[in-house]
Amino acid sequence: MSRAADLPVTLDDIRAAAARIEGFTHRTPVLTSRTLDERVGARVFIKCENLQRMGAFKIRGAYNAIAKLAPEERAKGVAAFSSGNHAQATALAARELGTSAVILMPEDAPRSKMEATAGYGAEIVTYDRYTEDRVALGTALAEERGLTLIPPYDHPDVIAGQGTAALELLEETGPLDALLVPVGGGGLIAGSAVAAKGLHRDIRVIGVEPEGSDDTKRSLERGTRVAVPVPRTVADGQAVAVPGELTFAVNRHLVDSVALVGDAEIIDAVRFAFDRLKTVFEPSGATGLAALLAGRAGDLPPRVGVIASGGNIDSRRFTELLGG
Repeated sequence: MSRAADLPVTLDDIRAAAARIEGFTHRTPVLTSRTLDERVGARVFIKCENLQRMGAFKIRGAYNAIAKLAPEERAKGVAAFSSGNHAQATALAARELGTSAVILMPEDAPRSKMEATAGYGAEIVTYDRYTEDRVALGTALAEERGLTLIPPYDHPDVIAGQGTAALELLEETGPLDALLVPVGGGGLIAGSAVAAKGLHRDIRVIGVEPEGSDDTKRSLERGTRVAVPVPRTVADGQAVAVPGELTFAVNRHLVDSVALVGDAEIIDAVRFAFDRLKTVFEPSGATGLAALLAGRAGDLPPRVGVIASGGNIDSRRFTELLGG
């Protein structure tokens, strides 16, 4: 394992981010359930980022990154590319920090996420995620307009901001034996792994990806970044084809394993959360819970943390997923 100094983000960076975002983000609740514990055979602590501002953990990284910009950079505005949650986070953080945002979003992004992004005051530019390269398009857009690009995960300040969710969880629960984290581009799990292993060296950090979107699992197995075809999954926030460069630099050293879950298992977890936990997770936010319920995370140790990364789903889509 690399020394902390070898990694692009440290525990001190995450602690600094926590101080920077305090008072702007919510310190989200940690949910427990005896029913869930009995079903999976472990004591489970769920960090409810579905109850975060704008409905997802992404506001942590976006706010931290924009807040760190020099005043002259911030004044020119920011750009981002995202399927939804980072789009909303960047738009909201930009508005609160007194600047403007232009967001590149896939044309098939959930309508509720596009409407929320526009509602925070951002300009939206659309693209076809299956035929066009969002990184190239987003970079070109930022350069053409003289904006600072705030990527959804592959940025040290974004990673540090995301790590504050795990930092808060562990401050509340004390030592955990394992931590399950949804994986898209890898920013949340990278920050979570730095925080978790910085506080408790022996904790197991387990990523969770949708089946067919297993780029991080394949990459960790091969020791180099591997691209997969752009996946189609109900977990749209995790539909990423290749891990980020910086996130993979962290995750290859700190993530212990990656579990895969199918769409049906994800939907079952969304239903379980609603029926038994009385809370709403979007599919991407439910993959950690899905891995537990479906037994995809292997034999569980006594105390397990789960980051439920978001809850941005509208009533029509929620009913549709659950077969109503």
